Amino acid sequence: MGKLKAYKAKRDLKKTPEPAGARRRKPSAKQPRFVVQEHHARRLHWDFRLERDGVLVSWAVPKGVPEDPKQNHLAVHVEDHPLDYIDFAGKIPAGSYGAGEVSIWDAGTYETEKWREGEVMVVLRGKRLHGRYVLFQTDGQNWMIHRMDPPQDPEHEPLPKQVKPMLAKLSAKVPKGANWAYEFKWDGIRAIAFIEGGRLRLQSRNFEDITRRYPELRALAEKLGSHSAVLDGELVALDTGGVPRFELLQQRMGLNSDTEIRRRMQDVPVFYLIFDLLYDAGRTLMAKPYRERRAALEKLKLAGANWQTPPVEWDDGDAMYAASGNSGLEGIVAKRIDTPYRESSRGGEWLKIKNHASQELVIGGWLPGAGRREGHLGALLTGYYEGEDFVYAGRVGTGFSDRTLDELEQRLRPLQRDGSPFTRGRGLPRTAQFVEPELVGEFEFSEWTREGQLRQPSFKGLRSDKQPTEVVREKPA
Repeated sequence: MGKLKAYKAKRDLKKTPEPAGARRRKPSAKQPRFVVQEHHARRLHWDFRLERDGVLVSWAVPKGVPEDPKQNHLAVHVEDHPLDYIDFAGKIPAGSYGAGEVSIWDAGTYETEKWREGEVMVVLRGKRLHGRYVLFQTDGQNWMIHRMDPPQDPEHEPLPKQVKPMLAKLSAKVPKGANWAYEFKWDGIRAIAFIEGGRLRLQSRNFEDITRRYPELRALAEKLGSHSAVLDGELVALDTGGVPRFELLQQRMGLNSDTEIRRRMQDVPVFYLIFDLLYDAGRTLMAKPYRERRAALEKLKLAGANWQTPPVEWDDGDAMYAASGNSGLEGIVAKRIDTPYRESSRGGEWLKIKNHASQELVIGGWLPGAGRREGHLGALLTGYYEGEDFVYAGRVGTGFSDRTLDELEQRLRPLQRDGSPFTRGRGLPRTAQFVEPELVGEFEFSEWTREGQLRQPSFKGLRSDKQPTEVVREKPA
């Protein structure tokens, strides 16, 4: 059949289970049919096919068929397919054209309102899709598909464009009572995942788009398919014992070269640990209590090679805190089960209980090293904000590798300034080299001294997910 020449030329029909189209199948006697197939090929997409003149006229739709008239989606016109393809579901083997899993996402009949070169208007009657759609050509094989009727779901809420994560307040003890649930605290960086049309967008705590730095997480969105969601979780890198280490994650955080990202991805894979669901299939959940959001999250059964939904403890916070210490984890987070998700709030509905004291601090200067590091960086001078004041919190001279010291020196030298950025605090060394307070680091320490400085501090790594002016001294509730 001439119309299927391109279809057959792209496939070895002896190796693929796809229909050969050797026998002409009669068109349906009543209304013509349509099918939308979910195709997990090299990149997830949906194939939109309309029965017409003995074949299936076909478009590949990367983000799926829009269900809201405010959205236009790209639809790439592809070769006609045989009518038998309307029932096809299965696995196209590796090495074949379009290799991957194919399933039927929706099917039904349609009416034609307009069919001319460069424009097709139809009314769909499927199990999922109902209403008037138009496909129109924009450039060569590129078309757009647009819903002309009102939204199929009148209560549909759009996916939020950004979310400011809810924060936990430091606590010296584990809260008790039936109103609390408990999760492990992870030593990584916070990330909000926006998933729509099989595509992932990762947002850091300060709204930076960090998606391209973590390509191993793209499959999470493809796994959800057409299911839209906004997730809250932590990006972590694991040591040989399976324990998250912020120092390891440092090796992935600042990368911008695709080549370097792919190389480091092999050495330091990143995992996404998911603990909250903020948007689910057209509904915003942030006003819902934690218990309901957590139940909805667990229904999604998000578990994969690079993402997991870690367990929650509903009863015994002390046991979970002890388990976190025994496992070498950072601590736990206690969450009130009746609280909504309050963006950027640190009001005490979430409490963090740490096994080791740690604090984010801003770097305001450095000290030259001695011995073999003479003339180079030897220690950092740190501080935090208290209102308009930048308060000196002491020097940090441990926790560095030679490589880390070299990298810090490269980052700090362009920030040099003549005078001290600190406005309060005692004990600034005379040999201090001051810098603009633009870099934020994570530090561990034993305790705060009476003078308000860190005792026995150790550097863990730089943070790119927090603005310097947001760094304040954490005090237990």
